[in-house]
Amino acid sequence: MTFRIMSDGELTRLEVLRDLDQRRLTIEAARQLLRLSRRQLFRVLRAYRLAGADGLISKKRGRPSNRLTAETVRNGALAIVRERYADFGPTLAAEKLAQLHAIQVSHETLRKWMIADGLWLDRKRRLKRAYQPRYRRDCVGELVQVDGSDHRWFEDRGPMCTLLVYIDDATSRLMQLLFVPTESTFSYFTATRAYLETYGKPVAFYTDKHGVFRVNRRDAVEGDGLTQFGRVLHRLNIDLICANSSQAKGRVERANKTLQDRLVKELRLAGVGTMDDGNAFLASFMADYNARFAKTPANLKDLHRPISTRDDLAEAFTWRETRLVSQALSVHYDRTVYLLEQTPMALVAAGKYIEVIEYAEGPVVLRHDGADLPYRTFDKDRRVDQAAIVENKRLGPLLAMIREEQQRRDAQAKPRRSIRPVRSLRAG
Repeated sequence: MTFRIMSDGELTRLEVLRDLDQRRLTIEAARQLLRLSRRQLFRVLRAYRLAGADGLISKKRGRPSNRLTAETVRNGALAIVRERYADFGPTLAAEKLAQLHAIQVSHETLRKWMIADGLWLDRKRRLKRAYQPRYRRDCVGELVQVDGSDHRWFEDRGPMCTLLVYIDDATSRLMQLLFVPTESTFSYFTATRAYLETYGKPVAFYTDKHGVFRVNRRDAVEGDGLTQFGRVLHRLNIDLICANSSQAKGRVERANKTLQDRLVKELRLAGVGTMDDGNAFLASFMADYNARFAKTPANLKDLHRPISTRDDLAEAFTWRETRLVSQALSVHYDRTVYLLEQTPMALVAAGKYIEVIEYAEGPVVLRHDGADLPYRTFDKDRRVDQAAIVENKRLGPLLAMIREEQQRRDAQAKPRRSIRPVRSLRAG
């Protein structure tokens, strides 16, 4: 137990004295190893022979320092700092304590006291990480920053919703804006498809690490490592880059702050209170915004690539999963049972995996070897709607919808005239 409280120097001294006591070292060798005079060496050797290892431990261990400032002085100084110099640094506060209050304490001691009492932050906690500025890309369409901004865009005139923002890195031009209920995969499908139909295919989209763009589960071992949105971009030969921090995609983050100021006021002046009217208003707003804030690119070349005949956007922007066909020719997907018609192709697919394709606005397609399988549906969850899975990183829109539905049901409910007593059940 003694060895656990000995310092490294004391342990080294113990080893040397043990060897000296057992005559494995000479006096001169031990003196040189410990850097002691002969008189000091014999003094510590005598302490070791009397008390063993305990005789080598400093007697001041665990005792307060002789230079320790009295607790009353410490408490008095901190009380004055808290009352009169709360926003002062330790150096200036120490000077004022000496000049105006006759309390002599070093600025380093005062700094430690202030840190312990939460009146000051040390340098590591006070200094924020420095983010070096990044030059813009040279060409339009080389890098498009994408983000979703959840905000009360229509103030009290309409529901809280999300604005999807696409901004070109080379020019800070707003390329695409779209009001959507939530930041979901199908919302980004709609906005991205409109972008591609307007400008063509950029080199890369630059996004955050939202679950729409990146598989965030560390234990995910199945699949190809792509999200549904990532699969679509891979099919269209568009790169997807996820930023490590919000500062890395600072252009779209700063644009969001500007939009939350200017766009909200413009919508108010125009009397817009719904997402449909808001989306109709965005075209004129974008033209005015870009005329004011867009920059000239360093290179006038446009790197957008045209949509080719091989790029079927309607087929690309779909949700695709694989499902196993049971021997009873049924497929389970999204809390629904799909019953395949007994066609020759369906009989071949029994016991195999097929592709389930869900379009943004259309039916679900069951496909096997390039052929669509006819089916009819059986809804397992017809009467259950409270446990619906919502693909959204914020619950605000969902809770607003639930609150409106609850108010509607409360208004339709009729008050009961009386409460019937519950009849007890008797065994037998």
